[in-house]
Amino acid sequence: MSEDRGNPTVKSADRALTVVEFVAGKGSASFTEILEGLHLPRSSAHGLLNTLCAAGWLHHNTGNKQYSLGLRAWQVGQLYTGHQTLANVAKPVMDRLSASLGETVQLALLDGVENVYIAISQAPGGMRLGSSVGMRLLAHATGIGKALLSMLGPDESRRRLDSVALPRLTDKTVTDVAALADLVAAAKANGFAVDDEEYLDGCRCVAVPLTSEAGGGMHAALSVTMPTARTDAEWPGSILWPLVAAAQEIRAHLGVREPHIVVPVPDRDAARSA
Repeated sequence: MSEDRGNPTVKSADRALTVVEFVAGKGSASFTEILEGLHLPRSSAHGLLNTLCAAGWLHHNTGNKQYSLGLRAWQVGQLYTGHQTLANVAKPVMDRLSASLGETVQLALLDGVENVYIAISQAPGGMRLGSSVGMRLLAHATGIGKALLSMLGPDESRRRLDSVALPRLTDKTVTDVAALADLVAAAKANGFAVDDEEYLDGCRCVAVPLTSEAGGGMHAALSVTMPTARTDAEWPGSILWPLVAAAQEIRAHLGVREPHIVVPVPDRDAARSA
């Protein structure tokens, strides 16, 4: 066993899962790409890939020498339904919120230090985000990511942020872990988080926690994302209150009470200074 990301892991199992995730992210990859992308020892890489192919997790095209996901990965993926109830309940509420605001509404779960988007209601017109269901983004640069991290204990959120390299995506991206910990703590205290052009120039986001492991079985958050040019002088307050109302409606439909989630009070001045 080894100590990876602060938790005891079995090295061979960890490598196998990492390979499957790498190939899934690439769509397909050659032996050399997998070897170099994951810094695997050549001596054991062939055996690992052969094992994954034999078990059906990967498929090796002998014609173009590319590895891709195998049928077993698809079969197991079809069995996962953990997020479906949440997404099915949330989507009609998200659609109404998106239509009323004219902006994109997104629902994401926390996986490590990444947001995984499980439902999206795209803005009905004008600029539309290039996000899609299943997309993964690093949490440190997004409002929804900081809202998700705020549901963890401070030590756990900081451990996760310390476990990976945090890229700077724009001039406003915060990559210092101590500074990020302060932002996550503020999100926890205020009940919401923002992304002010930290992930994409010209794009802003405000997000609120939706359900936690204690209430909904998983950490989830809801956000509204929009072009900076369409935000008003009261942003994020002008977007926050309808967003909070939508989150409360979703929780009510789920029958979930969230004593650990702070619901923002209607103080627009406080929202603007957050």
